[in-house]
Amino acid sequence: MKIKTGDKVRVLAGKDKGKEGNVLQVFPELSRVVVEGVNTATKHLKGRGREAKGQKISFPSPIHISNVALVSGKSGKSGRVGYKRIEKDGKSQKIRVLRVKGAAEDVE
Repeated sequence: MKIKTGDKVRVLAGKDKGKEGNVLQVFPELSRVVVEGVNTATKHLKGRGREAKGQKISFPSPIHISNVALVSGKSGKSGRVGYKRIEKDGKSQKIRVLRVKGAAEDVE
């Protein structure tokens, strides 16, 4: 999966289109991510006895990975993510690259 926990992403589709937030959780087997402040759901909890009152809890629910795009920390642009291999200290490493309109920018 090309988007990881802690990345800043922009929502491309849905009711929260255009919003940005950090990725809190990634579910690779479901191809979904949880983004803070996006796609919030409300759950109603019933009160238990006299002490515990009922309450409403808001929490972000997962959205599909195809509906988010990675945002660059340097330029603030969003785009698609690819990979490239570099040589560092004699070892080959794979790093993520953000592709934005013909330009490529390293992410890390």
